[in-house]
Amino acid sequence: MLFATAIVVAIVFASCGSKSQKTATGSGTEQEQSSALEVDSLLANADSLSGEEVTVEGVCTHICKHGGRKIFLMGSDDTQSIRIESGKLEKFDQKCVNSIVRVTGTLVEERIDEAYLQNWEGQIKAQAAEKHGDGEAGCSTEKKVRGETDNTPEGRIANFRAKIAKRKAKNGKEYLSFYYIEASAYEIQQ
Repeated sequence: MLFATAIVVAIVFASCGSKSQKTATGSGTEQEQSSALEVDSLLANADSLSGEEVTVEGVCTHICKHGGRKIFLMGSDDTQSIRIESGKLEKFDQKCVNSIVRVTGTLVEERIDEAYLQNWEGQIKAQAAEKHGDGEAGCSTEKKVRGETDNTPEGRIANFRAKIAKRKAKNGKEYLSFYYIEASAYEIQQ
């Protein structure tokens, strides 16, 4: 009886050991797949992950037409989206759109505060505002991610000022935080 118990224990340890070894070394393993964050989870924890390397997976809803160097991954709905910039990578493959894409890169916080808005106003006055998307209104997908509703630069600036004032009253922060990922690698999931 003692011998049979020892054999069962040895078999259990051997099978568990080989399974974890396979999981740790195989390509596309369960462990690697579970390490990717969902977009919703990434956004919910973005302040603590800023500056860190992260892996996120989501449905690519948009690739920017101007060079293909930005994509947007959607989470549970279109209000839960994050911008991915290609960084040192080449432009993103058009096959990303409407596919599940896994991206690894550094999560970057972009702050919009009064100094940012004053600089933007100065650019508008000097007619040097960067054009992105369809005209000066900006990329509609990026505007949706930021919760913007106005199409004019002046309206967008006023909207940001109102949101900053609301956030300051609520928790004392005089800026808005938007996050994006500077990609180091990506793959389209099958």
